[in-house]
Amino acid sequence: MVYLKTDEEIELLRHSSLLVSKTLAEVAKHIKEGVFYSALDKIAEQFILDNNAVPAFKGYRGFPGSLCISPNNQVVHGLPSETPVQNGDILSIDCGILSNNFYGDSAFTFAVGDISENSKKLLEVTKTSLYLAIEKSVVGNRVGDISNAVQSYCESFGFGVVRELVGHGVGKALHEEPEVPNFGKKGSGVLLKKGMVIAIEPMINEGGQHVKFYNDGWTVKTKDLKMSAHFEHTVAIGEEKADVLSDFKIIEAEIIKNSNLNNSYIIN
Repeated sequence: MVYLKTDEEIELLRHSSLLVSKTLAEVAKHIKEGVFYSALDKIAEQFILDNNAVPAFKGYRGFPGSLCISPNNQVVHGLPSETPVQNGDILSIDCGILSNNFYGDSAFTFAVGDISENSKKLLEVTKTSLYLAIEKSVVGNRVGDISNAVQSYCESFGFGVVRELVGHGVGKALHEEPEVPNFGKKGSGVLLKKGMVIAIEPMINEGGQHVKFYNDGWTVKTKDLKMSAHFEHTVAIGEEKADVLSDFKIIEAEIIKNSNLNNSYIIN
């Protein structure tokens, strides 16, 4: 069952979502060649705790960290290991927090140093597809309109759209109904209503759509080992326009300040 939120609950969700964005911005200050994923994870955890919230991912079904850090050919759910950041990496960093009984969930893919033109295009297209999906997140449309916006745009560039992993509702649980795939037909799926809050999260591959689940129980990689990008916003369905509860501008301001990060793919 889809849980419709009141205006007051949406404001609590906004608070949680903005704290996720602020956490990712704090992490962005520290991303550079040689820093370990585990160090970034500790920075995020401490920042969340210092802001009177709880890391949503840590302990979730046994996940060991506060961040999912997925480099290069990892799609999602990468472990915050003792792996160093390298020049040319693209790093999907996904973060969730719990505050005032409501969750926030958002992801951003960072580029370190000199990335390839293919990676830059992948990041641009994936991020743009998220905003095209958000444009469809209005009362009277259906989930399939969101899904098709992502699929049709990304596939027009020859990129693969991951099928096995999807977006979701967000509220008092980290994952609620409805599921929000990144592929589908216009006019299909659950009807969008006022009070619905969803996480839209395109997961797009440079090559084919297929992925492989690794035996650590978490890591998902592209089957052809080509690059993958991931961007995620938490969004409240609006009457005429979606209300985006998370905020990339907070993150992008820190990317621009950090000379170790490539900001050439940041577009409005």
